[in-house]
Amino acid sequence: MNSARSAKVILQIKASTGITGFDEITGGGLPHGRTTLLVGGPGSGKTLFALQFLMHGARKCKEPGIFVAFEENSRRIIANTNSFDWKLEELVQRKKLYFMDAQPSPDLIQSGSFDLYGMLAALSAQAKSMGAQRIVFDALDIVLALLPDEAAKRREVYRLHEWLLAHEFTGLITAKSGEVENSLPRQQPFGFMQFMVDCSVKLNHRVSLGVSQRNLRVQKFRGSSFDENESPFIIGKNGFEVALARSLGRVDTQVSQERVSSGVKRLDTMLGGGYYRGASVLITGFPGTAKTTLSGAFAEAACKRGERTMFVSFDSDGSEVMRNLASVGIRLDRYTKSGLLRMVSARTITGSAETLLVHIKTLAQEHKARCLVIDPVSTLAKTGNELTAHGVAERLIDWSKVDGTTLVCTSLLDEMMGQESGNTPLQISTIADTWIHLNYLVQAGERNRGLSIIKSRGTEHSNQVRELILSDAGVTLADIYTAGGEVLMGTMRWEKESAERVANEVAEVAGKLKRVTLDAEEAVLAVRAKAVQTELVAKQVEKTLLERITASRQGELSRGHKHIHELRGGDAAKPVAKEKTP
Repeated sequence: MNSARSAKVILQIKASTGITGFDEITGGGLPHGRTTLLVGGPGSGKTLFALQFLMHGARKCKEPGIFVAFEENSRRIIANTNSFDWKLEELVQRKKLYFMDAQPSPDLIQSGSFDLYGMLAALSAQAKSMGAQRIVFDALDIVLALLPDEAAKRREVYRLHEWLLAHEFTGLITAKSGEVENSLPRQQPFGFMQFMVDCSVKLNHRVSLGVSQRNLRVQKFRGSSFDENESPFIIGKNGFEVALARSLGRVDTQVSQERVSSGVKRLDTMLGGGYYRGASVLITGFPGTAKTTLSGAFAEAACKRGERTMFVSFDSDGSEVMRNLASVGIRLDRYTKSGLLRMVSARTITGSAETLLVHIKTLAQEHKARCLVIDPVSTLAKTGNELTAHGVAERLIDWSKVDGTTLVCTSLLDEMMGQESGNTPLQISTIADTWIHLNYLVQAGERNRGLSIIKSRGTEHSNQVRELILSDAGVTLADIYTAGGEVLMGTMRWEKESAERVANEVAEVAGKLKRVTLDAEEAVLAVRAKAVQTELVAKQVEKTLLERITASRQGELSRGHKHIHELRGGDAAKPVAKEKTP
Protein backbone atom coordinates (compact mmCIF):
# COMPACT_ATOMS: atom_id res chain seq x y z
CA MET A 1 0.00 0.00 0.00
CA ASN A 2 2.80 2.40 0.94
CA SER A 3 4.71 1.56 -2.23
CA ALA A 4 1.66 2.35 -4.37
CA ARG A 5 1.23 5.64 -2.57
CA SER A 6 4.90 6.56 -3.07
CA ALA A 7 4.68 5.64 -6.74
CA LYS A 8 1.73 7.98 -7.12
CA VAL A 9 3.70 10.81 -5.51
CA ILE A 10 6.61 10.22 -7.86
CA LEU A 11 4.34 10.38 -10.89
CA GLN A 12 3.03 13.77 -9.86
CA ILE A 13 6.54 15.26 -9.72
CA LYS A 14 7.48 16.93 -13.00
CA ALA A 15 10.91 17.52 -14.49
CA SER A 16 10.89 20.95 -16.13
CA THR A 17 12.09 20.95 -19.73
CA GLY A 18 12.67 24.69 -20.06
CA ILE A 19 10.79 24.59 -23.36
CA THR A 20 8.44 27.54 -23.67
CA GLY A 21 4.84 26.32 -23.80
CA PHE A 22 5.55 22.61 -23.32
CA ASP A 23 5.71 22.77 -19.54
CA GLU A 24 2.32 24.53 -19.55
CA ILE A 25 0.82 21.80 -21.76
CA THR A 26 1.99 19.03 -19.43
CA GLY A 27 1.49 20.92 -16.19
CA GLY A 28 5.18 21.15 -15.31
CA GLY A 29 7.25 19.05 -17.69
CA LEU A 30 8.11 15.37 -18.18
CA PRO A 31 7.41 12.73 -15.49
CA HIS A 32 10.25 12.82 -13.00
CA GLY A 33 12.01 9.49 -12.49
CA ARG A 34 10.08 7.90 -15.37
CA THR A 35 10.55 7.34 -19.09
CA THR A 36 9.21 9.46 -21.96
CA LEU A 37 9.09 8.49 -25.64
CA LEU A 38 9.54 11.24 -28.22
CA VAL A 39 8.71 10.24 -31.80
CA GLY A 40 8.77 12.22 -35.01
CA GLY A 41 9.85 12.24 -38.62
CA PRO A 42 13.16 13.53 -39.97
CA GLY A 43 13.75 17.20 -39.22
CA SER A 44 10.93 17.39 -36.69
CA GLY A 45 13.21 18.54 -33.84
CA LYS A 46 13.59 15.40 -31.71
CA THR A 47 17.29 15.86 -30.98
CA LEU A 48 16.87 19.55 -30.29
CA PHE A 49 14.04 18.86 -27.83
CA ALA A 50 16.19 16.32 -26.00
CA LEU A 51 19.25 18.59 -25.83
CA GLN A 52 17.21 21.50 -24.49
CA PHE A 53 15.72 19.19 -21.86
CA LEU A 54 19.24 18.22 -20.70
CA MET A 55 20.67 21.75 -20.92
CA HIS A 56 17.83 23.19 -18.82
CA GLY A 57 18.22 20.46 -16.23
CA ALA A 58 21.94 21.07 -15.90
CA ARG A 59 21.73 24.89 -15.75
CA LYS A 60 18.47 25.62 -13.95
CA CYS A 61 17.49 22.46 -12.05
CA LYS A 62 20.93 21.29 -10.86
CA GLU A 63 20.33 17.92 -12.48
CA PRO A 64 23.34 16.71 -14.52
CA GLY A 65 22.50 14.72 -17.64
CA ILE A 66 23.81 12.17 -20.12
CA PHE A 67 23.19 12.20 -23.88
CA VAL A 68 23.61 8.85 -25.66
CA ALA A 69 23.94 9.42 -29.42
CA PHE A 70 23.11 6.46 -31.65
CA GLU A 71 22.99 8.42 -34.93
CA GLU A 72 25.32 11.46 -34.98
CA ASN A 73 28.59 11.87 -33.12
CA SER A 74 28.77 14.28 -30.21
CA ARG A 75 31.05 16.82 -31.96
CA ARG A 76 28.49 17.44 -34.69
CA ILE A 77 25.64 17.58 -32.22
CA ILE A 78 27.36 20.21 -30.10
CA ALA A 79 28.34 22.20 -33.19
CA ASN A 80 24.72 22.23 -34.37
CA THR A 81 23.63 23.94 -31.14
CA ASN A 82 26.14 26.79 -31.25
CA SER A 83 23.58 29.10 -32.83
CA PHE A 84 21.41 28.84 -29.69
CA ASP A 85 24.13 30.07 -27.33
CA TRP A 86 23.61 27.11 -25.02
CA LYS A 87 27.35 26.68 -24.38
CA LEU A 88 27.18 22.89 -24.13
CA GLU A 89 30.99 22.65 -24.17
CA GLU A 90 31.05 24.58 -20.89
CA LEU A 91 28.59 22.13 -19.32
CA VAL A 92 30.70 19.22 -20.52
CA GLN A 93 33.84 20.73 -19.00
CA ARG A 94 32.03 21.30 -15.69
CA LYS A 95 30.85 17.66 -15.79
CA LYS A 96 27.24 18.70 -15.79
CA LEU A 97 26.67 17.10 -19.17
CA TYR A 98 28.18 13.98 -20.71
CA PHE A 99 27.99 12.78 -24.32
CA MET A 100 28.41 9.11 -25.21
CA ASP A 101 28.94 8.19 -28.84
CA ALA A 102 27.17 4.89 -29.36
CA GLN A 103 26.81 4.76 -33.14
CA PRO A 104 26.71 1.15 -34.42
CA SER A 105 29.73 0.04 -36.41
CA PRO A 106 29.49 -1.71 -39.80
CA ASP A 107 30.57 -4.95 -38.13
CA LEU A 108 27.45 -4.96 -35.98
CA ILE A 109 25.35 -4.51 -39.05
CA GLN A 110 26.92 -7.59 -40.57
CA SER A 111 26.73 -9.80 -37.52
CA GLY A 112 23.39 -8.63 -36.16
CA SER A 113 24.16 -10.06 -32.70
CA PHE A 114 24.52 -7.68 -29.74
CA ASP A 115 22.71 -6.29 -26.71
CA LEU A 116 22.69 -3.13 -24.61
CA TYR A 117 23.97 -4.70 -21.41
CA GLY A 118 27.57 -3.51 -21.70
CA MET A 119 26.61 0.06 -22.63
CA LEU A 120 24.16 0.26 -19.71
CA ALA A 121 26.82 -0.90 -17.31
CA ALA A 122 29.19 1.85 -18.52
CA LEU A 123 26.39 4.41 -18.24
CA SER A 124 25.70 3.33 -14.65
CA ALA A 125 29.28 4.05 -13.67
CA GLN A 126 29.31 7.39 -15.49
CA ALA A 127 25.97 8.45 -13.97
CA LYS A 128 27.19 7.60 -10.47
CA SER A 129 30.40 9.56 -10.88
CA MET A 130 28.69 12.79 -12.01
CA GLY A 131 25.41 12.41 -10.14
CA ALA A 132 23.34 12.34 -13.33
CA GLN A 133 19.55 12.44 -12.97
CA ARG A 134 18.52 12.93 -16.59
CA ILE A 135 19.44 10.76 -19.54
CA VAL A 136 18.57 10.81 -23.24
CA PHE A 137 18.80 7.94 -25.72
CA ASP A 138 18.70 9.66 -29.09
CA ALA A 139 17.58 7.68 -32.18
CA LEU A 140 17.20 4.35 -30.39
CA ASP A 141 15.51 2.99 -33.51
CA ILE A 142 18.92 2.99 -35.25
CA VAL A 143 20.19 0.30 -32.87
CA LEU A 144 16.96 -1.66 -32.69
CA ALA A 145 16.84 -1.91 -36.47
CA LEU A 146 20.00 -4.06 -36.31
CA LEU A 147 18.32 -6.75 -34.22
CA PRO A 148 17.10 -9.81 -36.12
CA ASP A 149 13.45 -9.99 -34.98
CA GLU A 150 10.70 -8.32 -32.97
CA ALA A 151 11.36 -10.48 -29.94
CA ALA A 152 14.96 -9.28 -29.72
CA LYS A 153 13.84 -5.67 -30.12
CA ARG A 154 11.29 -6.02 -27.34
CA ARG A 155 13.88 -7.68 -25.11
CA GLU A 156 16.34 -4.79 -25.42
CA VAL A 157 13.63 -2.13 -25.01
CA TYR A 158 12.43 -3.79 -21.82
CA ARG A 159 16.02 -4.11 -20.62
CA LEU A 160 16.51 -0.38 -21.17
CA HIS A 161 13.21 0.49 -19.52
CA GLU A 162 13.91 -1.59 -16.44
CA TRP A 163 17.38 -0.06 -16.15
CA LEU A 164 15.90 3.45 -16.21
CA LEU A 165 13.33 2.55 -13.55
CA ALA A 166 15.92 0.88 -11.35
CA HIS A 167 18.13 3.97 -11.34
CA GLU A 168 15.13 6.36 -11.13
CA PHE A 169 16.42 8.38 -14.06
CA THR A 170 14.20 10.87 -15.84
CA GLY A 171 14.67 9.23 -19.21
CA LEU A 172 13.86 10.47 -22.71
CA ILE A 173 13.98 8.13 -25.70
CA THR A 174 13.72 9.54 -29.22
CA ALA A 175 12.74 7.46 -32.24
CA LYS A 176 11.59 8.01 -35.80
CA SER A 177 7.89 7.67 -36.48
CA GLY A 178 6.45 5.39 -39.16
CA GLU A 179 5.66 6.34 -42.73
CA VAL A 180 1.92 6.17 -42.15
CA GLU A 181 1.15 9.10 -39.87
CA ASN A 182 -2.33 8.02 -38.78
CA SER A 183 -1.60 4.35 -38.35
CA LEU A 184 -2.12 2.60 -35.00
CA PRO A 185 0.84 2.52 -32.58
CA ARG A 186 1.14 -1.28 -32.88
CA GLN A 187 1.38 -0.96 -36.66
CA GLN A 188 4.27 1.50 -36.45
CA PRO A 189 7.90 0.41 -36.06
CA PHE A 190 8.68 0.02 -32.34
CA GLY A 191 5.16 1.23 -31.56
CA PHE A 192 5.01 -1.12 -28.56
CA MET A 193 7.22 1.36 -26.69
CA GLN A 194 4.30 3.78 -26.53
CA PHE A 195 2.43 1.33 -24.29
CA MET A 196 5.42 0.81 -22.04
CA VAL A 197 6.51 4.37 -21.29
CA ASP A 198 4.76 6.73 -18.89
CA CYS A 199 4.66 9.65 -21.32
CA SER A 200 4.55 9.78 -25.12
CA VAL A 201 5.05 12.89 -27.26
CA LYS A 202 4.72 13.09 -31.03
CA LEU A 203 6.27 15.72 -33.32
CA ASN A 204 4.92 16.41 -36.81
CA HIS A 205 6.60 18.33 -39.59
CA ARG A 206 4.64 18.78 -42.78
CA VAL A 207 4.33 21.25 -45.64
CA SER A 208 0.96 22.83 -46.47
CA LEU A 209 0.76 24.76 -49.75
CA GLY A 210 4.48 25.37 -49.65
CA VAL A 211 4.54 26.55 -46.02
CA SER A 212 6.30 24.53 -43.34
CA GLN A 213 4.10 23.62 -40.36
CA ARG A 214 5.37 21.99 -37.14
CA ASN A 215 3.04 20.56 -34.49
CA LEU A 216 3.43 18.75 -31.18
CA ARG A 217 0.97 16.51 -29.39
CA VAL A 218 1.19 14.73 -26.03
CA GLN A 219 -0.37 11.31 -26.66
CA LYS A 220 -0.28 10.04 -23.07
CA PHE A 221 0.88 11.08 -19.64
CA ARG A 222 0.18 8.62 -16.85
CA GLY A 223 -1.00 10.08 -13.58
CA SER A 224 -1.34 13.62 -14.86
CA SER A 225 -3.69 15.81 -16.85
CA PHE A 226 -2.39 17.43 -20.04
CA ASP A 227 -3.52 19.23 -23.17
CA GLU A 228 -4.46 16.57 -25.71
CA ASN A 229 -4.69 18.87 -28.76
CA GLU A 230 -1.96 19.61 -31.25
CA SER A 231 0.10 22.69 -30.47
CA PRO A 232 2.23 24.46 -33.10
CA PHE A 233 5.90 24.91 -32.38
CA ILE A 234 8.93 26.41 -34.05
CA ILE A 235 12.67 26.17 -33.72
CA GLY A 236 13.53 29.75 -32.87
CA LYS A 237 16.44 31.81 -31.69
CA ASN A 238 16.34 30.30 -28.22
CA GLY A 239 15.59 26.76 -29.32
CA PHE A 240 12.37 24.80 -29.14
CA GLU A 241 9.27 26.99 -28.58
CA VAL A 242 5.72 25.65 -28.33
CA ALA A 243 2.83 28.00 -29.03
CA LEU A 244 0.25 28.06 -26.28
CA ALA A 245 -2.78 30.28 -25.81
CA ARG A 246 -3.49 31.76 -22.40
CA SER A 247 -5.63 29.40 -20.33
CA LEU A 248 -9.00 30.52 -18.99
CA GLY A 249 -9.05 31.54 -15.36
CA ARG A 250 -5.50 32.83 -15.20
CA VAL A 251 -5.08 36.18 -13.47
CA ASP A 252 -1.66 37.12 -14.82
CA THR A 253 -3.02 40.06 -16.82
CA GLN A 254 -2.85 43.42 -15.05
CA VAL A 255 -5.86 45.52 -16.08
CA SER A 256 -4.99 49.21 -16.34
CA GLN A 257 -7.24 52.27 -16.24
CA GLU A 258 -4.54 54.42 -17.82
CA ARG A 259 -5.26 55.98 -21.19
CA VAL A 260 -2.77 56.44 -24.00
CA SER A 261 -3.25 58.76 -26.94
CA SER A 262 -4.11 57.47 -30.41
CA GLY A 263 -2.08 60.31 -31.90
CA VAL A 264 -5.22 62.07 -33.18
CA LYS A 265 -6.79 64.43 -30.64
CA ARG A 266 -10.30 64.24 -32.03
CA LEU A 267 -10.13 60.45 -32.12
CA ASP A 268 -9.11 60.50 -28.46
CA THR A 269 -12.22 62.55 -27.76
CA MET A 270 -14.40 60.07 -29.64
CA LEU A 271 -12.84 57.26 -27.57
CA GLY A 272 -13.41 59.02 -24.28
CA GLY A 273 -9.73 59.76 -23.71
CA GLY A 274 -7.81 57.36 -25.96
CA TYR A 275 -6.90 53.66 -25.87
CA TYR A 276 -6.52 51.74 -22.63
CA ARG A 277 -2.97 50.83 -21.69
CA GLY A 278 -2.32 47.21 -22.64
CA ALA A 279 -5.41 47.01 -24.87
CA SER A 280 -5.58 45.48 -28.33
CA VAL A 281 -6.76 47.81 -31.09
CA LEU A 282 -7.91 46.65 -34.52
CA ILE A 283 -8.04 49.10 -37.44
CA THR A 284 -9.77 47.65 -40.50
CA GLY A 285 -10.28 49.10 -43.95
CA PHE A 286 -9.76 48.75 -47.66
CA PRO A 287 -6.49 49.70 -49.37
CA GLY A 288 -5.81 53.43 -49.17
CA THR A 289 -8.14 54.22 -46.26
CA ALA A 290 -5.22 55.46 -44.09
CA LYS A 291 -4.77 52.42 -41.84
CA THR A 292 -0.99 52.85 -41.83
CA THR A 293 -1.40 56.57 -41.20
CA LEU A 294 -3.48 56.01 -38.06
CA SER A 295 -1.05 53.38 -36.75
CA GLY A 296 1.86 55.72 -37.52
CA ALA A 297 0.17 58.52 -35.56
CA PHE A 298 -0.13 56.15 -32.60
CA ALA A 299 3.55 55.21 -32.85
CA GLU A 300 4.59 58.88 -32.96
CA ALA A 301 2.44 59.71 -29.91
CA ALA A 302 3.99 56.79 -27.99
CA CYS A 303 7.51 57.97 -28.82
CA LYS A 304 6.64 61.51 -27.75
CA ARG A 305 5.71 60.05 -24.36
CA GLY A 306 9.16 58.43 -24.23
CA GLU A 307 7.84 54.87 -24.61
CA ARG A 308 9.82 52.29 -26.58
CA THR A 309 7.81 51.30 -29.64
CA MET A 310 8.15 48.76 -32.45
CA PHE A 311 6.50 49.14 -35.86
CA VAL A 312 6.23 45.92 -37.90
CA SER A 313 5.40 46.46 -41.57
CA PHE A 314 4.49 43.61 -43.89
CA ASP A 315 3.79 45.81 -46.91
CA SER A 316 6.77 48.16 -47.19
CA ASP A 317 10.31 48.70 -46.01
CA GLY A 318 10.66 50.72 -42.83
CA SER A 319 12.35 53.66 -44.58
CA GLU A 320 9.50 53.82 -47.10
CA VAL A 321 6.91 53.86 -44.32
CA MET A 322 8.68 56.76 -42.60
CA ARG A 323 8.94 58.70 -45.87
CA ASN A 324 5.25 58.20 -46.67
CA LEU A 325 4.11 59.18 -43.17
CA ALA A 326 6.23 62.35 -43.28
CA SER A 327 3.93 63.65 -46.04
CA VAL A 328 1.10 63.90 -43.50
CA GLY A 329 3.17 65.46 -40.75
CA ILE A 330 4.14 62.24 -38.93
CA ARG A 331 7.92 62.32 -38.32
CA LEU A 332 9.29 58.99 -37.18
CA ASP A 333 12.88 59.19 -38.39
CA ARG A 334 14.04 61.18 -35.34
CA TYR A 335 12.78 58.45 -33.03
CA THR A 336 14.52 55.67 -34.96
CA LYS A 337 17.75 57.62 -34.59
CA SER A 338 17.23 58.02 -30.85
CA GLY A 339 16.46 54.30 -30.46
CA LEU A 340 12.92 54.74 -29.11
CA LEU A 341 11.36 53.38 -32.30
CA ARG A 342 12.32 50.19 -34.11
CA MET A 343 11.08 49.69 -37.66
CA VAL A 344 10.88 46.03 -38.76
CA SER A 345 10.30 44.96 -42.35
CA ALA A 346 8.50 41.67 -41.85
CA ARG A 347 8.62 40.79 -45.54
CA THR A 348 12.14 39.57 -44.90
CA ILE A 349 10.82 36.97 -42.43
CA THR A 350 9.84 33.75 -44.14
CA GLY A 351 8.00 30.74 -42.83
CA SER A 352 4.70 29.93 -41.21
CA ALA A 353 2.47 32.23 -39.21
CA GLU A 354 3.92 30.68 -36.05
CA THR A 355 7.41 31.63 -37.20
CA LEU A 356 6.31 35.20 -37.79
CA LEU A 357 4.71 35.38 -34.35
CA VAL A 358 7.81 34.09 -32.56
CA HIS A 359 10.06 36.51 -34.46
CA ILE A 360 7.78 39.43 -33.60
CA LYS A 361 7.66 38.45 -29.93
CA THR A 362 11.44 38.01 -29.78
CA LEU A 363 12.14 41.36 -31.43
CA ALA A 364 9.61 43.15 -29.22
CA GLN A 365 11.14 41.65 -26.07
CA GLU A 366 14.65 42.57 -27.21
CA HIS A 367 13.52 46.15 -27.85
CA LYS A 368 11.53 46.21 -24.56
CA ALA A 369 8.61 47.67 -26.47
CA ARG A 370 5.65 49.05 -24.52
CA CYS A 371 3.73 49.77 -27.72
CA LEU A 372 3.58 47.52 -30.77
CA VAL A 373 2.17 48.18 -34.26
CA ILE A 374 1.62 45.39 -36.81
CA ASP A 375 0.63 46.59 -40.27
CA PRO A 376 -1.26 44.61 -41.46
CA VAL A 377 -1.83 41.61 -39.21
CA SER A 378 -4.02 40.07 -41.94
CA THR A 379 -0.80 39.04 -43.71
CA LEU A 380 -0.62 36.14 -41.25
CA ALA A 381 -3.50 34.56 -43.19
CA LYS A 382 -1.56 34.33 -46.43
CA THR A 383 -1.59 31.16 -48.52
CA GLY A 384 -0.69 28.09 -46.50
CA ASN A 385 -1.54 29.64 -43.12
CA GLU A 386 -5.33 29.92 -43.33
CA LEU A 387 -5.95 27.14 -40.80
CA THR A 388 -3.43 28.35 -38.22
CA ALA A 389 -3.53 32.13 -38.66
CA HIS A 390 -6.55 32.69 -36.41
CA GLY A 391 -4.90 30.83 -33.52
CA VAL A 392 -1.70 32.80 -34.09
CA ALA A 393 -3.59 36.10 -33.93
CA GLU A 394 -5.30 35.03 -30.71
CA ARG A 395 -1.95 34.12 -29.15
CA LEU A 396 -0.53 37.46 -30.30
CA ILE A 397 -3.28 39.35 -28.48
CA ASP A 398 -3.03 37.12 -25.40
CA TRP A 399 0.74 37.60 -25.25
CA SER A 400 0.45 41.39 -25.57
CA LYS A 401 -2.08 41.50 -22.71
CA VAL A 402 0.06 39.35 -20.42
CA ASP A 403 3.12 41.43 -21.30
CA GLY A 404 1.24 44.73 -20.82
CA THR A 405 1.99 45.86 -24.36
CA THR A 406 -0.45 48.19 -26.10
CA LEU A 407 -1.09 46.52 -29.47
CA VAL A 408 -2.38 48.28 -32.59
CA CYS A 409 -3.05 46.01 -35.57
CA THR A 410 -4.33 46.93 -38.99
CA SER A 411 -6.28 44.45 -41.09
CA LEU A 412 -6.77 44.69 -44.83
CA LEU A 413 -10.28 43.96 -46.06
CA ASP A 414 -11.15 42.58 -49.46
CA GLU A 415 -13.13 45.09 -51.54
CA MET A 416 -15.13 42.18 -52.93
CA MET A 417 -16.56 41.66 -49.43
CA GLY A 418 -18.49 44.94 -49.67
CA GLN A 419 -18.55 48.08 -47.58
CA GLU A 420 -20.84 46.73 -44.88
CA SER A 421 -19.08 43.42 -44.28
CA GLY A 422 -18.14 42.88 -40.66
CA ASN A 423 -15.83 39.97 -41.35
CA THR A 424 -12.09 40.28 -40.95
CA PRO A 425 -9.61 37.83 -42.51
CA LEU A 426 -8.44 36.47 -39.15
CA GLN A 427 -11.83 36.71 -37.40
CA ILE A 428 -10.22 38.55 -34.48
CA SER A 429 -12.62 41.49 -34.35
CA THR A 430 -14.49 39.72 -31.54
CA ILE A 431 -11.45 39.54 -29.25
CA ALA A 432 -10.04 43.02 -29.98
CA ASP A 433 -10.77 45.60 -27.28
CA THR A 434 -11.26 48.48 -29.71
CA TRP A 435 -12.34 48.18 -33.34
CA ILE A 436 -12.00 51.17 -35.65
CA HIS A 437 -13.28 50.84 -39.20
CA LEU A 438 -12.20 53.00 -42.15
CA ASN A 439 -14.13 53.12 -45.39
CA TYR A 440 -14.78 55.20 -48.50
CA LEU A 441 -17.78 57.41 -49.13
CA VAL A 442 -18.26 58.21 -52.82
CA GLN A 443 -20.23 61.43 -53.43
CA ALA A 444 -20.34 63.78 -56.43
CA GLY A 445 -17.52 61.92 -58.16
CA GLU A 446 -15.24 62.00 -55.11
CA ARG A 447 -13.89 59.29 -52.83
CA ASN A 448 -13.54 60.48 -49.25
CA ARG A 449 -12.39 58.66 -46.14
CA GLY A 450 -14.73 57.97 -43.26
CA LEU A 451 -13.94 56.74 -39.74
CA SER A 452 -16.24 55.06 -37.28
CA ILE A 453 -15.73 53.27 -33.95
CA ILE A 454 -17.53 49.94 -34.08
CA LYS A 455 -16.70 49.05 -30.49
CA SER A 456 -14.48 50.09 -27.61
CA ARG A 457 -14.86 47.92 -24.54
CA GLY A 458 -15.08 49.54 -21.14
CA THR A 459 -15.54 53.11 -22.37
CA GLU A 460 -18.23 55.35 -23.74
CA HIS A 461 -17.45 56.16 -27.36
CA SER A 462 -18.92 58.12 -30.24
CA ASN A 463 -21.23 56.44 -32.74
CA GLN A 464 -20.72 59.10 -35.41
CA VAL A 465 -19.09 58.67 -38.79
CA ARG A 466 -16.38 61.31 -39.13
CA GLU A 467 -14.49 62.39 -42.21
CA LEU A 468 -10.78 61.59 -41.92
CA ILE A 469 -8.74 64.44 -43.33
CA LEU A 470 -5.06 64.04 -44.26
CA SER A 471 -2.84 67.02 -44.96
CA ASP A 472 0.76 68.09 -44.61
CA ALA A 473 -0.25 69.60 -41.27
CA GLY A 474 -1.24 66.23 -39.90
CA VAL A 475 -4.25 63.99 -39.38
CA THR A 476 -7.59 65.22 -38.08
CA LEU A 477 -11.29 64.42 -38.07
CA ALA A 478 -13.95 66.79 -39.33
CA ASP A 479 -17.10 67.52 -37.37
CA ILE A 480 -20.14 65.52 -38.32
CA TYR A 481 -22.15 67.27 -41.03
CA THR A 482 -25.49 66.03 -42.29
CA ALA A 483 -28.03 67.32 -44.77
CA GLY A 484 -31.32 65.62 -45.46
CA GLY A 485 -30.32 62.70 -43.25
CA GLU A 486 -27.10 62.06 -45.24
CA VAL A 487 -23.52 62.58 -44.09
CA LEU A 488 -21.75 64.98 -46.44
CA MET A 489 -18.02 64.87 -47.10
CA GLY A 490 -15.54 66.44 -49.44
CA THR A 491 -16.76 68.88 -52.12
CA MET A 492 -20.43 68.42 -51.28
CA ARG A 493 -19.70 69.33 -47.69
CA TRP A 494 -17.59 72.30 -48.82
CA GLU A 495 -20.32 73.56 -51.17
CA LYS A 496 -22.97 73.23 -48.50
CA GLU A 497 -20.79 74.95 -45.95
CA SER A 498 -19.97 77.73 -48.49
CA ALA A 499 -23.66 78.29 -49.19
CA GLU A 500 -24.34 78.48 -45.48
CA ARG A 501 -21.46 80.91 -45.01
CA VAL A 502 -22.81 83.17 -47.81
CA ALA A 503 -26.29 83.06 -46.31
CA ASN A 504 -24.87 83.88 -42.91
CA GLU A 505 -22.86 86.75 -44.37
CA VAL A 506 -25.96 88.19 -46.16
CA ALA A 507 -27.95 87.88 -42.97
CA GLU A 508 -25.14 89.55 -41.06
CA VAL A 509 -24.96 92.48 -43.56
CA ALA A 510 -28.73 92.90 -43.45
CA GLY A 511 -28.59 92.92 -39.70
CA LYS A 512 -25.85 95.52 -39.69
CA LEU A 513 -27.87 97.72 -42.12
CA LYS A 514 -30.96 97.43 -39.96
CA ARG A 515 -28.91 98.36 -36.92
CA VAL A 516 -27.55 101.47 -38.72
CA THR A 517 -31.10 102.51 -39.70
CA LEU A 518 -32.35 102.03 -36.20
CA ASP A 519 -29.38 104.00 -34.85
CA ALA A 520 -30.22 106.94 -37.19
CA GLU A 521 -33.88 106.90 -36.24
CA GLU A 522 -32.89 106.71 -32.61
CA ALA A 523 -30.58 109.71 -33.07
CA VAL A 524 -33.39 111.74 -34.72
CA LEU A 525 -35.75 110.88 -31.94
CA ALA A 526 -33.10 111.77 -29.40
CA VAL A 527 -32.66 115.24 -31.02
CA ARG A 528 -36.38 115.76 -31.09
CA ALA A 529 -36.68 114.65 -27.52
CA LYS A 530 -33.91 117.08 -26.54
CA ALA A 531 -35.64 119.98 -28.36
CA VAL A 532 -38.95 119.22 -26.64
CA GLN A 533 -37.14 119.00 -23.33
CA THR A 534 -35.54 122.40 -23.99
CA GLU A 535 -38.92 123.91 -24.94
CA LEU A 536 -40.46 122.43 -21.79
CA VAL A 537 -37.71 123.96 -19.65
CA ALA A 538 -38.31 127.34 -21.34
CA LYS A 539 -42.02 127.18 -20.65
CA GLN A 540 -41.32 126.25 -17.06
CA VAL A 541 -38.96 129.23 -16.71
CA GLU A 542 -41.50 131.55 -18.37
CA LYS A 543 -44.19 130.29 -15.99
CA THR A 544 -41.95 130.87 -13.01
CA LEU A 545 -41.16 134.44 -14.13
CA LEU A 546 -44.84 135.16 -14.68
CA GLU A 547 -45.67 133.95 -11.20
CA ARG A 548 -42.92 136.11 -9.74
CA ILE A 549 -44.11 139.25 -11.64
CA THR A 550 -47.71 138.66 -10.55
CA ALA A 551 -46.66 138.23 -6.96
CA SER A 552 -44.51 141.40 -7.16
CA ARG A 553 -47.37 143.49 -8.54
CA GLN A 554 -49.76 142.34 -5.84
CA GLY A 555 -47.21 143.26 -3.22
CA GLU A 556 -46.74 146.70 -4.65
CA LEU A 557 -50.56 147.35 -4.73
CA SER A 558 -50.89 146.25 -1.13
CA ARG A 559 -48.12 148.57 -0.05
CA GLY A 560 -49.67 151.45 -2.07
CA HIS A 561 -53.04 151.08 -0.35
CA LYS A 562 -51.39 151.04 3.01
CA HIS A 563 -49.43 154.17 2.25
CA ILE A 564 -52.56 156.08 1.14
CA HIS A 565 -54.39 155.23 4.37
CA GLU A 566 -51.46 156.39 6.34
CA LEU A 567 -51.49 159.78 4.48
CA ARG A 568 -55.26 160.24 5.22
CA GLY A 569 -54.68 159.64 8.88
CA GLY A 570 -56.92 156.69 9.03
CA ASP A 571 -56.48 153.73 11.16
CA ALA A 572 -54.80 151.34 8.89
CA ALA A 573 -55.48 148.60 11.28
CA LYS A 574 -59.22 149.09 11.18
CA PRO A 575 -61.09 148.28 8.12
CA VAL A 576 -63.22 151.03 6.53
CA ALA A 577 -66.93 150.44 7.10
CA LYS A 578 -68.92 150.19 4.00
CA GLU A 579 -71.91 152.44 3.58
CA LYS A 580 -75.23 150.82 3.60
CA THR A 581 -77.42 151.37 0.70
CA PRO A 582 -80.85 152.67 1.61
